[in-house]
Amino acid sequence: MSWLDDLDDDDEPEFDEADVRVRPNPKANRPRTKRRPAHADARVARVLGVDRGRYTVLLDEGGPDEHTALATRARELRKQPIVTGDRARVVGDSTGDEGTLARIVGIEERTSLLRRSADDTDQVERIIVANADQMLVVVAAADPEPRPRLVDRYLIAALDAGIHPLLVVTKTDLADPTDFLGHFEGLEDLTVFRSGTGDMPVEEIGEHLVGHSTVFVGHSGVGKSTLVNALVPSADRATGHVNEVTGRGRHTSSSTVSLRYVGAAGRGWVIDTPGVRSFGLGHVDPANILKAYPDLAAVAEDCPRGCTHLPDAPDCAIIEAVAEGRLGERGAARLDSLQRLLATFA
Repeated sequence: MSWLDDLDDDDEPEFDEADVRVRPNPKANRPRTKRRPAHADARVARVLGVDRGRYTVLLDEGGPDEHTALATRARELRKQPIVTGDRARVVGDSTGDEGTLARIVGIEERTSLLRRSADDTDQVERIIVANADQMLVVVAAADPEPRPRLVDRYLIAALDAGIHPLLVVTKTDLADPTDFLGHFEGLEDLTVFRSGTGDMPVEEIGEHLVGHSTVFVGHSGVGKSTLVNALVPSADRATGHVNEVTGRGRHTSSSTVSLRYVGAAGRGWVIDTPGVRSFGLGHVDPANILKAYPDLAAVAEDCPRGCTHLPDAPDCAIIEAVAEGRLGERGAARLDSLQRLLATFA
């Protein structure tokens, strides 16, 4: 028996609407849900560039209605990086009309990611570009002086990402790049171009861009933006000069952007990136570094298990081959380059 059974009819409690307690919603919004819309109507677009939280995307790529639009990211993607080259799923107003803004609600699976870290000990990586299948490294024969070990780092990052490397040496009218190029004689599948003032191999380089997404990288002041403008006349990328005192180039490109290449043999994508003076490899698997030296990797098959290939490594087959002169005149220089890179991960 409950206490209600002991009450008289006159003592029974009365209730009305005023007795209902409703917790107010101070933000006056709908309750959150973890369920996200499927966005079945989303369209796939190519991300051409990023500028202060706004993304320029290309829709209907290759079709008669191809056009660009401006987009922002959906709230659920706030922790996911969206970079140039990404294939994004876009909803909303994607007409590209002035004042319109579409929304990126997802990223398609990436085929490749080119990354770099602040330095070799920094595990925090920065994604430079997505879905590129080629890297064109631009280096000057002089003014500024070529840096073979920086080029080594570019090549290692490319191989780690599964990207095919190309190399163009500019300003060959100022210096003979033969000795510099000798550093890379052992690299397989590395196509090399030479470019001088008034003798830029635009058509030859362009043939290798057709059907590919090629990311251009290089030290500041090597002429990368000049080459991009020659390949894509509408690019209008800013060009700079080299400081006569420091010998360093001035940063001219401040953002990564995809540009359409159109040549006699077909079309492709040129992805121009800002010039850098360092390229950290903290994100790279050290086991992949040897892939940049296929001539040394072949000899390394005779090394003992777990060989570091560093100067103090016992019974290292590469060190023995260099000491015996079996790797030619450039063997010692290439081994030194390999050991310098491997030492950063030791």
